Amino acid sequence: MIRNILNLQLELREARRPYALATVIEILGSSSAKPSAKALIDPSGKVVAGWVGGGCAQSMVSRTALECLDTGEPRVIEIDLNDEIFGAGMPCGGSMRVYVEPILPKPLLWLMGHGRIVESLCEFAHRLGFEVVVNDPQATAERFPAALRVVSDDSRYQQLQPQAGDFVVIATHHKGDYDSLTRALQFEALYIALVASRKRAKLVLERLRQEGVPETRLARVRAPAGLDLGAKLPEEIALSIVSEMVLVRRGGRGEPLSKTLPTAD
Repeated sequence: MIRNILNLQLELREARRPYALATVIEILGSSSAKPSAKALIDPSGKVVAGWVGGGCAQSMVSRTALECLDTGEPRVIEIDLNDEIFGAGMPCGGSMRVYVEPILPKPLLWLMGHGRIVESLCEFAHRLGFEVVVNDPQATAERFPAALRVVSDDSRYQQLQPQAGDFVVIATHHKGDYDSLTRALQFEALYIALVASRKRAKLVLERLRQEGVPETRLARVRAPAGLDLGAKLPEEIALSIVSEMVLVRRGGRGEPLSKTLPTAD
């Protein structure tokens, strides 16, 4: 049973699919499940492997799994197996505690381009928990050691396939701005940014507008990319962009903490 669960966890990780892992951590009295019993629950609330108890106990665990997947936070729940009304609805003469942990894939960053800004972005994003795919004809694995994958044979960016929750940063030095941005806008990425001057960004967006791309889609593009840090150096520009990515990912406001936190007495 445990081996099957571990194998499935590896498969889900490889496929970048979220799931919740429920583990029985304590049993008091009588229960059909035993301590350390485990179950994997998918985003629909279905138990796809393992077992932590039947009947309403499973329903409570599944409901909690959905809540944990939504918030990204783990929870410990107590299930009363004695009370048919307020507990699990199955009087077995005991109670159990279950630890429910959401397992979410790392956010994926698609980097279109090469050069020092992109290299710094790859390094910063990797340290911040992103998996990074670099796509550029001049990109090499030696220049991007932190990348999950380096694509150098995709001149029309057909391998760019961001999913919901992914991040896309385009820094192609004008050569691939239009093609890569056109491709990115066909998907529902959480964050799409164009590294370009205001003049260049305006030209690219205007061309897409004239070709019929809806304003709702164009409004998703952050151009120029990044927060206003007064950045000048490539590393500073990369920092401003990755800071904006963290802001979007975590739902921040981008204000100085000194103005948002209460002062000490």
